[in-house]
Amino acid sequence: MSVTGRDAGPRQASGPAPGRHMQIGEAAERVGLSIRTIRHYEQVGLIVPSARTDGGFRLYTEPDLDRLGVVKRMKPLGFTLDEMRDLLGVLDALPTAEDDQRRALLDRLAMFHTLATTRVDALREQLTTAEGFADTLRQRIDKHTRPD
Repeated sequence: MSVTGRDAGPRQASGPAPGRHMQIGEAAERVGLSIRTIRHYEQVGLIVPSARTDGGFRLYTEPDLDRLGVVKRMKPLGFTLDEMRDLLGVLDALPTAEDDQRRALLDRLAMFHTLATTRVDALREQLTTAEGFADTLRQRIDKHTRPD
């Protein structure tokens, strides 16, 4: 199967090599997202398939899956699409950033870390409240259940 990459000429997809391409169904299964969700993330600019087949089928690589994983983990923390785009831009730029730019990127990354930590703490509080409610319901069931 001939593929055309984002930044390279035609490549051959083969075996489980690190640069191996997978179609959207396999990518969705591996990341735990629906095909529809991945297509939506592509439509809003969060993910771009690394390549497409001659027939136009999307092809993804491990780095693409890593990117999808970041988005998937941000979603339950309530990050907006713009925030997701911003963080992905930071993560994309960091490996090749010069010193001054690297410091600014690390500051942005630290801000995202603080936001994520704050949101995780809020979710923990919500979970504690929800568990308390479920326990209360269990106690009421137990209280009003009479043995036969």
